[in-house]
Amino acid sequence: MKVSLVLASAYAMRGDVRATLNLATALAERHDVEVISVRRQKEKPFFPVGPKVGMRSVVDVRPGVRHLLPRGQVRTEVALWRVLRNLRADVLITTRPGLGVQAARHAPRDTVRIAREWGRPAVPGPVKRFYPRLSAVVTATETAQEEWSRLLGDTTVVHNVLDALPGGPWPRSRMDNRIVAAGGRWVPVKAYDRLIRSFAIVADKRPDWRLRLYGGGPEERRLRSLVRELNLHNHVYFMGTTPDLAGEFAKASIVATTSRSEDLGMAVLEAMGCGVPVVAFDGAKGPREFVATGYNGVLVPEAEGDLQFFAAALLALIDDERRRRSLAAGALDTAVRHSADEVVEQWEKLIADLR
Repeated sequence: MKVSLVLASAYAMRGDVRATLNLATALAERHDVEVISVRRQKEKPFFPVGPKVGMRSVVDVRPGVRHLLPRGQVRTEVALWRVLRNLRADVLITTRPGLGVQAARHAPRDTVRIAREWGRPAVPGPVKRFYPRLSAVVTATETAQEEWSRLLGDTTVVHNVLDALPGGPWPRSRMDNRIVAAGGRWVPVKAYDRLIRSFAIVADKRPDWRLRLYGGGPEERRLRSLVRELNLHNHVYFMGTTPDLAGEFAKASIVATTSRSEDLGMAVLEAMGCGVPVVAFDGAKGPREFVATGYNGVLVPEAEGDLQFFAAALLALIDDERRRRSLAAGALDTAVRHSADEVVEQWEKLIADLR
């Protein structure tokens, strides 16, 4: 079976890119798989991708790359139409509403066309108009499945298949390092400022614990300024970007996320794959799908004084090693449901039914 997966950019540092490349790598063990990147701006993808996965791009914007046509003469959108119209694949999986609309309009009708979605579309009009032409919509969480079902009504069947973690073996936390870790893009919606302010309370009471922040983004300058303002330079460390976030999480004893509205949960899943409990806000959609208080982590209610509550949740785990280890066992059990083999079987069954 030939499977093509389309990403806006397979070279970006995003959770949806990570999840898609994990799926492509797992599918490639049994099928002919390619990833089509609409834009290619780097030599190699930020995240690892299996050697059996074919890679191609619609538009190559790397510095120094020669173009057959002057820049701007052929728009990216038109180039994508050409790729889709000439696609020779049994299955096409898109990863954003904009790409799903283009697949519905231009991909061959005899191809199984699936829109893989995480959050609601910003502009629902084109989605409601063109998505009924697709074979199916597949979400990564039950919450997203409910939202898409309400949006599309009876016009399109919406399925739910979990995101896949990379194949093992996975590093395992020893749970004895006095480290809280967090990872992802440093953008406003991730609300790393809330995490830093909460950790200021933790550092005041447990000064031997450290917060490590992995990632990068436009919020970096503001976050560094906040660390200086709170005099946390000996407690909060900016670790930069890494494609091996799991390896870094395995060095921690707690992973924290203070996102305001998170549709993806890859960082949460990677933490659990390393056997690390997660502390998150209950209002964030992604973490709420995976974190269960008392089983694999702690969900903190969004309320007035929420930073105090979040700091209290961190301190409670810091002071109770036995509880941390119990939650770590639950985290590992949760991660098993996201193993590559199990997720691929779900995709294969769905595709067989659609065909």
